[in-house]
Amino acid sequence: MTGKLFVIGVGPGDPELLTLKGARILREVPCLCVPKGREEGSSLALSIVQKAVDLTGKEIIEAHFPMKKTAGSAQEAAPSDARVLDTKWNETVETVSAVLARGTDMAFITIGDPTIYSTFFYLYDRLLELNPELPIEFVPGISSINAAAARVPLSLSLADEKIAIVPATYSPDLEKLLGSFDTLVLMKVYKVFDTVRKTLEKAGLAEKAVYVARAGMEDERVVADIRKVTESDLNYFSVIIVRK
Repeated sequence: MTGKLFVIGVGPGDPELLTLKGARILREVPCLCVPKGREEGSSLALSIVQKAVDLTGKEIIEAHFPMKKTAGSAQEAAPSDARVLDTKWNETVETVSAVLARGTDMAFITIGDPTIYSTFFYLYDRLLELNPELPIEFVPGISSINAAAARVPLSLSLADEKIAIVPATYSPDLEKLLGSFDTLVLMKVYKVFDTVRKTLEKAGLAEKAVYVARAGMEDERVVADIRKVTESDLNYFSVIIVRK
């Protein structure tokens, strides 16, 4: 009998933002698959769970996913990066499938919500190709988008207002987006922050843009005026919310 796979969003960083359902399942399953960005590094998702759930005696499987820029698949990355990503994803699929095949339930944990820019969906189709009948249940989590807006605090949208959520590194046409939406959430802005700031200043929207780094974590940073953001404020886990 095949085990069941739970894909659990553990929230943006604050262990108290882990849902009751997520915490219950994590207590019940005997095995966790834990993604991390560096082989020698630690897993942020696991550190969140460890503060909320006793993991004593559970099997912990680490899955290394290199932080490479891809628009949606390994095929869209540079050839060398695509080979590395394909290899790592396939290794994880094989490991997860082997655990489930022995009848063991497993939880794959992911930061934020598993349906928003989530690593797991790079694996989803591959797992189902191996076993179309594989039982998979998604458990939603609080995303960094929600956490950042709540920490400002700021309404993301009201009534018929339009909102766009885009990764800043894939948004060369930022000026057009600013003109088309009432609220714009720019994800992972740290590498292109200066370019984004200049665009917002040119559009006269700098004073309506808030920078939030590491939302929900102990060292979170909220800067209401992005013109005051310094290099030391920049972080991989960062968003800019522009509310016109």
